[in-house]
Amino acid sequence: MKAEQLHGRWAVRFSHPPAGLPERAVMQLKRHAEFSESLAGTVSRELGGTGTGPATGHAAQAALAGDLDEGMLLLDESSDNLSITATWNGEMQPGSCGRVFQGVWKDTSSGAAPEAAGIPFTLTRLFGP
Repeated sequence: MKAEQLHGRWAVRFSHPPAGLPERAVMQLKRHAEFSESLAGTVSRELGGTGTGPATGHAAQAALAGDLDEGMLLLDESSDNLSITATWNGEMQPGSCGRVFQGVWKDTSSGAAPEAAGIPFTLTRLFGP
């Protein structure tokens, strides 16, 4: 599988997200502007109208950049376009034909608890507009 096969919209579901972040989000992936074999995009979340999750250091819309390496999706998230505020490490699920990835989202923002556990996530490919 190549990174370009992941271009498009994805539904995100988190298991037990930290306070201030919703259980669901939408991810949009596309070709990275500088590195054609890499991914870029955004993750969008409903944060209750504040723009930033309470005490989380995460924005309603954050930038993503990363790679697909041997079936592993590796993304860095940035809520301020300066620092990495979270990481995504996911694996393509067998038999999903690249339409489902499961993994762990790790909060690396300034609001993260020092020993915060990774949050399990599932990405599911969305088709259509």
